[in-house]
Amino acid sequence: MTGLILFRRDFRLDDNPALSAATSNHDSLIALFVIDPLLWEGSGTHRRVQLRAHLEALDKALAEQGGRLKVRRGRPVDVVAEEAGPAAAIYWNDDYSPYATKRDEAVAAAVDIPVHRFHGNAVHSPAEIFTDSGTPYRVFTPYYKRWTAEPWSPPESPDPARIGDDPGEGLPAIEGDPLLAPGEDAAFARLEDFLDRIDEYDEQRNRPDLDRTSRLSADLKFGTLGPRRIIETAGDASKGRRAFVRQLCWRDFYAQIMFHSPHTAVRAMRPEYDRVAWRDDSEGFAAWQAGATGYPIVDAGMRQLQAEGWMHNRVRMIAASFLVKDLLIDWRRGERHFRDVLVDADLAQNVGNWQWVAGTGADAAPYFRVFNPIAQGRKFDPNGDYVRRYVPELAGLDTRYLHAPWEAGPLDLAAAGIDLGGTYPEPIIDHAFARERVLAAYQEAREHPERDAAP
Repeated sequence: MTGLILFRRDFRLDDNPALSAATSNHDSLIALFVIDPLLWEGSGTHRRVQLRAHLEALDKALAEQGGRLKVRRGRPVDVVAEEAGPAAAIYWNDDYSPYATKRDEAVAAAVDIPVHRFHGNAVHSPAEIFTDSGTPYRVFTPYYKRWTAEPWSPPESPDPARIGDDPGEGLPAIEGDPLLAPGEDAAFARLEDFLDRIDEYDEQRNRPDLDRTSRLSADLKFGTLGPRRIIETAGDASKGRRAFVRQLCWRDFYAQIMFHSPHTAVRAMRPEYDRVAWRDDSEGFAAWQAGATGYPIVDAGMRQLQAEGWMHNRVRMIAASFLVKDLLIDWRRGERHFRDVLVDADLAQNVGNWQWVAGTGADAAPYFRVFNPIAQGRKFDPNGDYVRRYVPELAGLDTRYLHAPWEAGPLDLAAAGIDLGGTYPEPIIDHAFARERVLAAYQEAREHPERDAAP
């Protein structure tokens, strides 16, 4: 009997529990991917181009086994119901966003054959780990302890199976080259490359100038690598390796937050902070998007984002804090912009991290923690290499002034070819003033529970 394996964000053959189960139970398979117009058209350009490249690589991997990836376009509930006709059962790995959860329930209800669901996109599914009282975790450290102690099955490889050779409608044409080499083999190569520096991860991951992070976030987003395979490969033989695995736990933590509290996609988890009087500052938002705030570490990050569809994690926090805390602009506007541009954009991770910086979410930084972009730049980019890479108009400036160019004298600026307000902007806001303003705004929201929440 034929089985139907539905790919969504698990573009790999290795460590794919849905695929392994399907090949164990069926001699022949239909490998299906449905282009959901709602998700396809709602994805940013970087992500859409990368998605197509990964699908093409998956199709080639299946072709090596004599099959093809069958690509259909349409509403998943309609397409899967049509494709289920010749199949005895359907297999897929769950996704945990509010939209995906509703979509999958609709698909399962629309077919009259068994549906087998797995959690190949997480180490532990959101429905596995609860507090002793049976509630979802809202604080990371106890979740991490339970997550670490909970056993999980090792990665699996699929059994041989005959894959159908019908390509369906084929992949859509799209202009542009992917930002990352596509496919499972390229993802493994990135993992192997990271292993050369993983042992220093705990000490160097906050240094954007050194670029010692894994760069695997997009592979986890698209599922070209499975999280259990990554953990098995990384191991726990050093502080750096353990620190890296802890970051994968954060990924599961945010997934279970959104799964159990889907409203957090658009509302603060701490409802009092939906009452913050955010500013409607279109000019400030545009300057932030363009990397023209006058704060070099912020501008470097936003320019890296635009050029590469990716930003170093420490700089993501600095840039997000600047938008929310310095400009007092709603975190949801920043989250939406990041989601539009990032190649690794994952709703649960993006929302979770933005709410952490804004102080509005689960286990978030306290609202009174306001990143100083000057101090952050000097601490984590001490020689200015990161800023010089992405803000080249400041490259000639003495390192003493690089993270605060307005502190340099006229001769130093002239020698570096810098015209503040001309070749590089002056700061669009005074940080000390902004800090006092945002603390007052948050305190006002905390002290007036009777006030209506912001829309």
